[in-house]
Amino acid sequence: MVSPLSNDAVGFAPLAPPTVWQGWDAFVHRAPAPARDADDPAWPQTEREDYHSELAVMRTPAMDSVFTAVRRLLLVNRRQQAGARRGLIISGPATTGKTTTMMALGRSFQLADARQHPGQAERRPVLFISVPPAATPKMLVSEFARFLGVPITDRLNQTQITGAVCDLLCELGTQLVLVDDVHLLDTRRRAGAETSDQLKYLGERIPATFVYSAIDVETSSLLSGVRGAQIAGRFKIFRHRPLAYATEQDRATWDDLVRAMEDLLRLRAHRPGTLVRCAAYLHARTAGRIGSLSHLVREAALVALTEGTERITKQLLGEVELDAAAETQARPHRSRADGTQASALCGSPQHDRRRRPDGGIRRLRHGPGRWCGRTRGTAARGTDAVIPVPARRPLPPRSAGPARRHHRDRRPAKRRRGAPLG
Repeated sequence: MVSPLSNDAVGFAPLAPPTVWQGWDAFVHRAPAPARDADDPAWPQTEREDYHSELAVMRTPAMDSVFTAVRRLLLVNRRQQAGARRGLIISGPATTGKTTTMMALGRSFQLADARQHPGQAERRPVLFISVPPAATPKMLVSEFARFLGVPITDRLNQTQITGAVCDLLCELGTQLVLVDDVHLLDTRRRAGAETSDQLKYLGERIPATFVYSAIDVETSSLLSGVRGAQIAGRFKIFRHRPLAYATEQDRATWDDLVRAMEDLLRLRAHRPGTLVRCAAYLHARTAGRIGSLSHLVREAALVALTEGTERITKQLLGEVELDAAAETQARPHRSRADGTQASALCGSPQHDRRRRPDGGIRRLRHGPGRWCGRTRGTAARGTDAVIPVPARRPLPPRSAGPARRHHRDRRPAKRRRGAPLG
């Protein structure tokens, strides 16, 4: 059995990944870097960098929905001794915070279980693993054993490892099993199909609620065929979408998230409210993805610290390169072919100036507004006087006449041999 984590390791970065018990328990009990006054001269530069590199995880509406759904599933499965227990699949695009949400779920559940069972350090209420690439059934169950610290030798076969894992999880009181990256299971191949069957068998042997995380599981092979029908009949699917920015409620949710992240910054020359004024720009840059937003703010804060500017500006945000998915989404919003920015200030209306055939300038205002135009010489320089763009003139109606014949019909008739020329 794995020995409990010593108190000396709490508060420091875990050396082990969260897919083993030492790393997971350190993640659960690890306190974030303490926040101090930015002007405190006793706060070393290294500790300030550590603080900004791990800003606290923001609670999003998606997290609240997942927590509520899993809490209800735990109640449904609590008295079910055998058979198919109900589970949840968190599905969505990459970098939308699926793994972060699942790990936050496990952390919250384990802390609640520790309060209900004080003094029982041997309990393992949560198990967290990630599906390895090209997984086989033995590789999958070995991940369960590696989390628990069960030694695995070459002499042990799949059946023996599975029996040891299931018996140990029942003894340790495991109630929540978190499996990340299940989209790597390709059920169209024999190994992926057998691994999917192994995961289903573990769900029936272990009296726990299973929660999966996958990238767009609806379009994967995991839910296709007979095996997919069984999974779809036992699991709910929660769509973990990027945060929208269309309605007033969407914008308020995004602004609150940006404001909460800005309140965590400890930069000496940063102007409060800068990121909130850039909320629309931040959404365009990150396409509403939580992972991309966290990366953008944390890297900009670290650059401001290392370069000594101690402030985040829009220019600095524009210099930070994000992941390929975010950059692809933000490319139409960031710049045009001539290299000029689409908007000059955070929160200002964006304009797209295009030349008209008559030499004037046609201007498009994104958002509320309509096409308007301005011809050279009609307004003083620096003013916003505009004149409407004239509508296109309708084409004149076609004149009545004989129908146009096909070009083949206009060829002269072939003269027969011996016929007169006239």
